[in-house]
Amino acid sequence: MRRRKPEILVLAMDIGSSSTRSALFDEKGCALIETTASRQYAVGYSADGGAELSPELLLRAARTCLRKTLRARDSVTSLRKVPIVAAGGSAFWHSLLGLDEKGGPVTPVFTWADSRCAGDAARLREEFDERKIHAQTGCMLRASFWPAKLRWLRRTNRRLFGKVARWVSPAEWIFEEIFGASGSSHSMASATGLYDLRTRNWHSALADACGVDVKKLGPLAEVSPQSASSFEGFRGVRIFSAIGDGAAGNLGCGANGAGRIAINVGTSAAVRVMESASGRMRSTPFGLFRYAVDRERRVVGGAVSNAGNLRRWCSRELRIDRKPDTALGRKAAADDALTILPFWVGERAPTWPENLLGTIAGLTQATDAAQIFRATTCAVFYRLAEILDRIETAGGRAKEIIVSGGILKSRASLELLADALGRDVCISSQPEASLRGAAIYVLEKLGSDPAALPKAEVVRHDRRLATKHRVRRARQVALEKVLAKSSR
Repeated sequence: MRRRKPEILVLAMDIGSSSTRSALFDEKGCALIETTASRQYAVGYSADGGAELSPELLLRAARTCLRKTLRARDSVTSLRKVPIVAAGGSAFWHSLLGLDEKGGPVTPVFTWADSRCAGDAARLREEFDERKIHAQTGCMLRASFWPAKLRWLRRTNRRLFGKVARWVSPAEWIFEEIFGASGSSHSMASATGLYDLRTRNWHSALADACGVDVKKLGPLAEVSPQSASSFEGFRGVRIFSAIGDGAAGNLGCGANGAGRIAINVGTSAAVRVMESASGRMRSTPFGLFRYAVDRERRVVGGAVSNAGNLRRWCSRELRIDRKPDTALGRKAAADDALTILPFWVGERAPTWPENLLGTIAGLTQATDAAQIFRATTCAVFYRLAEILDRIETAGGRAKEIIVSGGILKSRASLELLADALGRDVCISSQPEASLRGAAIYVLEKLGSDPAALPKAEVVRHDRRLATKHRVRRARQVALEKVLAKSSR
């Protein structure tokens, strides 16, 4: 069937912690597949809890993707003269980058997974009432967020800290370099831990406690004022500040209406529900987050730090990289004797066990690599089930759970997720939900009406196996409580 010629095009970029992607979309939110480009890279981890990315590496990846996307458009006669009217992006939340007076990076990108500031987070919890701050910002006083990172850097490298003229998210800097745009979206700012949901501005008391003038945090803007773009063809194009990948993920997979909850399983994983920002703000379940999408919407949910990154670790260290799904037997998974706390990287929601490391309990001479991989996979899903329970307790049971992310490549993992949750799950028709979400966000702001997604395929849970998983999930909760008590 011949494709309809688009009337307009929008450019979307998705800047993630493990890859960057770009593509052009038409006015209905349909990706022009031939324009999709991607570039992979890796977070650098250190034994002391460091988790950094090179800002220059991120910028090169973004530029490479954009060039490939634009070349692909120019190679298609029917697209060459269709105008690109706007650009926007999705980017990983929480990460911190320091710039000098000229706008160049003077620090690496400190990602959400960097836990070297855990002690500084603990001291912040002594100075502030965490529950009160959580109610104001939607964020915990933990290592994932900017306040602890800023305090840590000021404490450990005051000279470097003093060189920073502006603190930004990596996406904000990349959009400046590529499009000549400036400003952070409220969505991106809301996940820093320094944003006040009540005033829709920076939280001055927390900024002061971090030794940061709010002027160094920059302006907040959903549409970026533009100077000169380093890419030809973007003069006059409306540039929308990048929003958080979680917000974009909900928009991209269709979990943007009442009763729809999104679960994204990629490098990390999260459970999120979108809500209206109008009216009185309900209390955020403690341990979960509440971030902005825009003036009209917010997302409530929780994220775990260990998901696809833990799968890659298992594949590499347990040497099951050849057809790993054969190890994820559905019946065997429900009967595994191992109890695992999947905290290889400092864990987040729902309990934020910053003093605990990864734990495997129940090893015997009969334990093999497949069993460890299987039990580790389920252990991550049990954490997601705990987050789902808290969201639904606060806001009601979902009528649909939509799953997106890298997990879509593994049917066996999807089946284990359904059993671990004890719920049927819908497979997102969008393999790149955050990328599409960035485009949908832009189209909404332009007044376009994106097309509805096709009906999703459903993965059914097995009730008998789900009952067994509830027992194993309870063992995981009990083990965490015992180890948390002994670590105090």
